[in-house]
Amino acid sequence: MSLAFVAPSVAQLEVRDRGHRVEGGATTKATFVGGYEGDQSVNHALTSMAAMFVVAGGVRWRERRQQVTLRRAGGGPSTAVVGSPQETYQELVDKSEYLRDQHWTKTFHASFMGGAYVGMAGLLSLVIGGNMASQFITQKAVFAALFPINLLLVLTTGGQLFTGNSATMAIGIYEKKCTTKDLLRNWSIAYIGNIFGCLLIDAVATYTGMFTGGAQEMAVHTVMKKCSATFGQTVVKGIMCNWLVCMAVWLCTMAKDMTGKMVGVWFPISMFIAIGFEHSVANMFILPAGIFSGAPLSWGDILVKNLIPVTIGNAIAGAFVVGAGMSFMFGKLGKKEDE
Repeated sequence: MSLAFVAPSVAQLEVRDRGHRVEGGATTKATFVGGYEGDQSVNHALTSMAAMFVVAGGVRWRERRQQVTLRRAGGGPSTAVVGSPQETYQELVDKSEYLRDQHWTKTFHASFMGGAYVGMAGLLSLVIGGNMASQFITQKAVFAALFPINLLLVLTTGGQLFTGNSATMAIGIYEKKCTTKDLLRNWSIAYIGNIFGCLLIDAVATYTGMFTGGAQEMAVHTVMKKCSATFGQTVVKGIMCNWLVCMAVWLCTMAKDMTGKMVGVWFPISMFIAIGFEHSVANMFILPAGIFSGAPLSWGDILVKNLIPVTIGNAIAGAFVVGAGMSFMFGKLGKKEDE
């Protein structure tokens, strides 16, 4: 399954390495945006991703075999690799209490790091996807394949994103573990921390000259497209996006091993990118990247036309679609008054 996920991109690159691409039965010269042609680094990057999934699968298979052997012998740990939905929900309830009591400096630091991880994954996607091919669908596929790295880094290092916390803190309110004041405090600090983390990566990329060639063109094109929809359309895209992002957090929380966490994160995040939904923290990196790359937009434009409506949509999805929905299924919202 993992190999199938990246194999098409690798196959396309192998054809490009020979200098040609077949389209509708005709052979045409492969051209990379910004003058890159036959770039081996792209091939190596995606081949490494395929190898990573193969190795991770092999390690997991070996661990499972060892656990089965121990269990047959009457000992050893449980072979369960995922928690139940009820266990997963309780973990998020506990996390909301932890976030409620966390000192603001730690929340800011975790959010700053989370924003930096999002920025780094976005930069990686721009540099590789932007220089891969002139076809937008190919660039989008590469972006979808690479960008999920950010959430894996966030969730495995204790980082925080406003988008994930929008559901976690809402769950804390529904379970009467947190107050509205706790929620607003956490959301505010996380949001500001995410902005600073993303802007740091934007500044690094600008200073080191990485917004050039295909990456520059892709950044400008992406930002112009993101700011072209109506306010209502962008809110709905934000709702749909964070619904998937929070489900990625849910699946990652369910998984008990690294392989499971990788799979749980990768596919929902790739899905929202491929469809074209809107993620506020990702846009904290992408929107400034577009301006620094020369997009004819002002800071006011990107706030009003994208970031504000996306943030509203993300908050609605986290607090109500996922937070309230999970509480209704597994928590107090679904219990009768007399119970």
